[in-house]
Amino acid sequence: MNVTIKDIAKVAKVSYSTVSKALNNSPLVREDTKRRIVEIAKELGYEPNFAAQRLASKQTRIIGLIWPTIERVVLSTLVTKISDKINATPYSMILSVDPVQIALDTFKRFQTDGIILFEENTDISIDTSSIPLLSYGVAGKENSPYPIIDANHEQAMYEAVHYLTQLGHTNIVYIGDLSSTDPMQIEKYNGFKKAMTLFGLPGDNDQLIDTAGLNAYDGYLATLKTLANSTHPTAIVGGSFDISGGIIRGIKERNLKIPEDISIISYDNIPQMADIEIPLTCIGVPVDTLATEIVTTIIKFIEEKDVHPLVKKLTPILNERASCAAKK
Repeated sequence: MNVTIKDIAKVAKVSYSTVSKALNNSPLVREDTKRRIVEIAKELGYEPNFAAQRLASKQTRIIGLIWPTIERVVLSTLVTKISDKINATPYSMILSVDPVQIALDTFKRFQTDGIILFEENTDISIDTSSIPLLSYGVAGKENSPYPIIDANHEQAMYEAVHYLTQLGHTNIVYIGDLSSTDPMQIEKYNGFKKAMTLFGLPGDNDQLIDTAGLNAYDGYLATLKTLANSTHPTAIVGGSFDISGGIIRGIKERNLKIPEDISIISYDNIPQMADIEIPLTCIGVPVDTLATEIVTTIIKFIEEKDVHPLVKKLTPILNERASCAAKK
């Protein structure tokens, strides 16, 4: 007699759904429960019929990822982490760097089970009625039609400014992309201005230096502009890892020392920040945490057709390294 998941569920005293998820290595099942179910399945001689499973579930076990670029270090690191975590489940990933609408159409043709969307300069109406979609973006849309993982940029800026004020810095500037269309960049510089005001420091446009881009050279040029004045800030908040690399180059070119003359704290939180010539103090959600939340949430959305809360704000973590010091 063929053993079914109903037989396993009866012995394990769990639901059919839990057995199905466990046998498919779903991250939604606790590891100890998963191991017990797998052991019971082996003892009963259960042999899965993969073709029947796919026909019954009508799933392809493919998740589509819409990404703006893989050229920036942080994004390529996050993409790799997401891919690794998806590959540890029964699902596979397809990556697209095409414009959002083209990527959406492609993934629908491939009949992907779900889509992860990075909302950078995305301003289109997205129909999510036919496929589960998760956004890595910024909470702010009223009645968002899809769940959002938010890295909490405003809180990160608060923590950065707070940290620098504790070191005695008051002449602090933000060097980053002052985009009017990218919601993540907007929340960063607005968060910086709000934090400066909360700590009784000037938060006007003189403290905001526009890189007009997100790569290291953009950060370098903006830093040269900042340091061209007779007085310079004692502390800089860099808008990203790549931008902060350019900031370091610009400071060194002006024969100033980090952190003796200028302290730097950078947004983003990836392992590479500890390995550069001046290890960067940083603030942000650790990339591994971010990838785990994204993958777990999209799979939960695919398998359970529902996610609560719809918006999940993560907690930024401060990593202290060699790029910051007390103001002299």
